[in-house]
Amino acid sequence: MLQAMRKHAKYFYVLFVIVIVSFIFWGVGGVDNTGDIEIVAEVGPYKITAQDYWKTYDRVYRFYQEIYKDKFDEEMQKKMNLKENVLDSMISDKVLLLAAKKIGITVSNDELQDSISTESAFMKNGVFNRDIYLNRLKLNRITPDAFESLKRQELTLEKTRRFIELSADTADIDRNLQKLSGNTQTTDMIKQAMLGDVKGKAVQAYIEGMKKNIKVTINKRLIS
Repeated sequence: MLQAMRKHAKYFYVLFVIVIVSFIFWGVGGVDNTGDIEIVAEVGPYKITAQDYWKTYDRVYRFYQEIYKDKFDEEMQKKMNLKENVLDSMISDKVLLLAAKKIGITVSNDELQDSISTESAFMKNGVFNRDIYLNRLKLNRITPDAFESLKRQELTLEKTRRFIELSADTADIDRNLQKLSGNTQTTDMIKQAMLGDVKGKAVQAYIEGMKKNIKVTINKRLIS
């Protein structure tokens, strides 16, 4: 039973961590003119610069290094295919932003402000504190406008993923769980892992379908 749980959880966990970590810390970028800056990938109108890529990779690398310590050696990195997985997750975010435009998913100003005001990092005594908010942004060398733009994109991605996940076929999960024996807590853990797997695959399938109608170019030389 635990083996089944790990099997389903592994795929979702790795994908989830790479996507979330890469976005939260460095954002997903935007449509811009990058001039002579080296471009790792172009996804329709969106560009992923080498600078953004390596910043994201460094964050993900240190995240796994903190978890696995000395075990996180070159061999493990190769097995995880870390460099390409980071780039794939960044490309997927761009595709989902295009999907959001196609579907008509938006984030209102009220949704944006509510999300920011409930961030624990910006609170004092359980209440949003504007001075803390501005100081934290200043320490991270990001303006409020830039942060709010990135936050809006984060929320857009979350809403788009949830929308796609609604199409996931989860009918087989309960039937498969009936064949297992064990305590309720373990069964619930397996169910959540299986749900995550099915939903993750539904999102990935949608992304791959979108890619067929989007021009995606990649310069892997810049991440080798």
